[in-house]
Amino acid sequence: MKTIEITTNVKVYENLSELPIDLRKLMEAAKDARQLAYAPYSDFRVGAAVALEDGRILSGANQENAAYPMCMCAERVALGNANMEAPQMAITAMAISVHNPRKKISAPATPCGACRQVICEQEGRQEQAIPLLLQGAEGPVYFIESGRDLLPLSFDKSFL
Repeated sequence: MKTIEITTNVKVYENLSELPIDLRKLMEAAKDARQLAYAPYSDFRVGAAVALEDGRILSGANQENAAYPMCMCAERVALGNANMEAPQMAITAMAISVHNPRKKISAPATPCGACRQVICEQEGRQEQAIPLLLQGAEGPVYFIESGRDLLPLSFDKSFL
């Protein structure tokens, strides 16, 4: 028997102002996208924004449904938006921001398992990692080099 060790490195920026200007703009776009969330049940608003290699920023927001399994996460909405608007364009980074008007959220929230899988699929599709920036409504920003860092044993096309 052998053991495989899996580690994830997270760079922590104390606030948005510590980020390079392009990543700051991307996070601001994610925060703006939260305003378009449809979250009448949970009030948990998530905005996601993706930077394309041509400099464009596209976004998405969570869309709830009374039948909770039918909800669409902001990350998947943003990735779908990018794949529809610029199917041949690589995504160079993704920012995700969360907010709940009923509860102060100052810690970053990570993508759910389904979104982690979809991010990994996108990385395989474009053969390039997607760095992730995560932030609550305020507070520190987490920088993670790749979606695979959040789902290191992901399922991919090599199994099919």
